[in-house]
Amino acid sequence: MSNLNSKQVSHLRGLGHNLNPVVMIGNNGLTEQVLKEIEVGLNAHELIKIKVFGDDRAARIQMLEEICDKTGATAIHHIGKQLVIYRQADKPKIILP
Repeated sequence: MSNLNSKQVSHLRGLGHNLNPVVMIGNNGLTEQVLKEIEVGLNAHELIKIKVFGDDRAARIQMLEEICDKTGATAIHHIGKQLVIYRQADKPKIILP
């Protein structure tokens, strides 16, 4: 689902700015339980923010790619330790421009 145009990504990025993280990834990294929580968040909200604890930027980028690969989500934003991802639901809650 990475067929979003730049206007849609920009819109989602704006919506994601005010979100609180629904999933936090700690020292254990990307576990099956964390992936299940991300799935629950995506099913409930479509657009979610994830907070990653840890200072390794390359590891965060790799986690973001792995999350998107395993959940079918699209990476919207990555700034600092915050990741924002989006996956459209069967009945979309967010209207894209």
